Amino acid sequence: MPDPGDIDRYHRDVRAMLRYWEEKRQGRTMPARADIDPFELKPFLPGIAIIDVVADERRYVYRLVGTREVAMRGRDPTGRSVNDAFYGASAATSLASYDAVVNGRTPLFENRRFVTPDGRSGDEEVVLLPLSDDGKTVTKILAYTHHRLI
Repeated sequence: MPDPGDIDRYHRDVRAMLRYWEEKRQGRTMPARADIDPFELKPFLPGIAIIDVVADERRYVYRLVGTREVAMRGRDPTGRSVNDAFYGASAATSLASYDAVVNGRTPLFENRRFVTPDGRSGDEEVVLLPLSDDGKTVTKILAYTHHRLI
């Protein structure tokens, strides 16, 4: 997790997602998926993705992808593995980010440049938040992205 001073440089919505995750932890290492209430996240839903951590060669599978995320990608990756439907510099880079969250059991913040399938470019700020059914093993990753087209 970045130094608290570094968090201040992220967009207010990214910081709000981190605060929400921290509130839902209730003193635990990480909250469970059952602790996350979509109604409470209504303003953020278009930028959210939930990624399942699976125990097979797929490793990570998109369970849910918000409408803004789908529009930026130009396709809906729901149900597909990250390896087959990543949105980033490469599949290896995307997988490495998810691996860092799973292995560290802590949030990961990223800043990236992107180009949409229709040629628009921009910057994005991402927070990847681990979720756990048993409090020990990451079973899902809650991702939120704030995009800024340039």
